Amino acid sequence: MNEKILLVEDEEKLARFVELELTHEGYEVKKAVGGREGLALFESGQFDLVLLDIMLPELGGFEVLRRIRKSSGLPVIMLTARDEVMDKVAGLDGGADDYITKPFAIEELLARIRTALRKRAAVASNLQIGKLTLDPARRIAAFDGVELDLTKREFDLLFVLMENTGIVLTRDVLLSRVWGYSYQGETNTPDVYIRFLRSKIDEAFSVKYIHTVRGVGYVLREG
Repeated sequence: MNEKILLVEDEEKLARFVELELTHEGYEVKKAVGGREGLALFESGQFDLVLLDIMLPELGGFEVLRRIRKSSGLPVIMLTARDEVMDKVAGLDGGADDYITKPFAIEELLARIRTALRKRAAVASNLQIGKLTLDPARRIAAFDGVELDLTKREFDLLFVLMENTGIVLTRDVLLSRVWGYSYQGETNTPDVYIRFLRSKIDEAFSVKYIHTVRGVGYVLREG
């Protein structure tokens, strides 16, 4: 079955161009020109990924993203002509999986779509290390049956760490896997979120799961 992509874009020529290219690649595409129409399509259909413009009539892209994230962890890639770092940070912190600035090469967009879909496909089975469990499909993490109160970024970071249990991951790898390779914020962001996770897991339950490998990065392992 072909993957279904929802394209929410009010620039008619660009939307048609992207639709044709995606269709040529074998994707099934549904288009919306406004935020409300896009949200309605999202709520009425089953999609595998959303391409979402920020500057939309009726309902802005950030608000559409916020509403999508209330009920779904579906991959969302933001499309926009705005290139300000804070706009990118706002989109990523708001739950977007990636961000691409217009004008863009269609090959780059296709690569980002493939990456996002691979990540979604990987979210197929539960992960566990010791008493720490993670259910990617329901986006629930727990320690010894006690559900953890994690933000989206904290959950995504924990998922990457658990997916690579025993493997040391550098800050660059974590930035790419969790925040997207277009992220241009502070390079110490993973350090900040590692501290958040430690406070909610290691410190909260008096265990040692998240380890620092000095000069390299971080690794998840028992003891």
